[in-house]
Amino acid sequence: MIALFAMCMSTKAQAAVYGDVDGDGHVTINDVTVLYNYILNDDMNYFSTSDVDGDGYVTSGDVTVVYNILLGIGPAVDTHEYVDLGLPSGTLWATMNIGANTPEESGDHFAWGETTPKEVYNWTTYQWCNGRWSKMTKYCSNSAHGDNGFTDGKTELDPEDDAATVNWSSQWRTPTKEQMDELRTKCTWTWTTSNGVNGYRVSRNGKSIFLPAAEGYSGSILSSGNLGYYWTRTLGETTRYANYLYFYSTSVTAEAFERSSGCTVRAVRVSQK
Repeated sequence: MIALFAMCMSTKAQAAVYGDVDGDGHVTINDVTVLYNYILNDDMNYFSTSDVDGDGYVTSGDVTVVYNILLGIGPAVDTHEYVDLGLPSGTLWATMNIGANTPEESGDHFAWGETTPKEVYNWTTYQWCNGRWSKMTKYCSNSAHGDNGFTDGKTELDPEDDAATVNWSSQWRTPTKEQMDELRTKCTWTWTTSNGVNGYRVSRNGKSIFLPAAEGYSGSILSSGNLGYYWTRTLGETTRYANYLYFYSTSVTAEAFERSSGCTVRAVRVSQK
């Protein structure tokens, strides 16, 4: 793992196209090759363009981002807005839900690990099992819950299964449980109404985002009662559940919900690039 330091000078100009490591104006397989050469040989010719995901290091994660662009998993650039709440982790939060056009809209609902909305949210329709929660085919650490004893040990969503990455771009992802807990504990939550929609104004350092009470799906039934259901990208302690944020007018909690259920997604951004 090669750290990037701001004091270092690059012999290449910063690429104008996100993911264009070699600076030729396009994202191609050669950008992947250049990244591998950089990681293996410390090729400083591409210093300024190699940290594609903006995390301060050049790792296999940068290779994954370029591969995702080549595979069409999210556009290379996007115009979705975000807010820097000054959180200790530096996490940048989107101003609206995936599938929404305004901060007040609920947006789309997704089963955990799925990237498109649907009409029925249950185990029969869930992508990552064979009809039952005890027959998981991905994201399973317990052989008793895996199809024919299947396990893969995965506890966080892969980019291709992340509704934020697939629907917006490789710069976005569903927040981890830790990022959601940080938002929940480090910010001020105020129940309010915005443009006729109930939800929470989440504030810190003079900035804020609005989380609408977007409800959640079980089967084909949408809950009611001004409730908020927001997925994290982190699996729960048992394979059947994934962590999510749940709220209503007098409570904001972190819980685990059946993966087959339909919840909304408020994305976080990888970097400010």
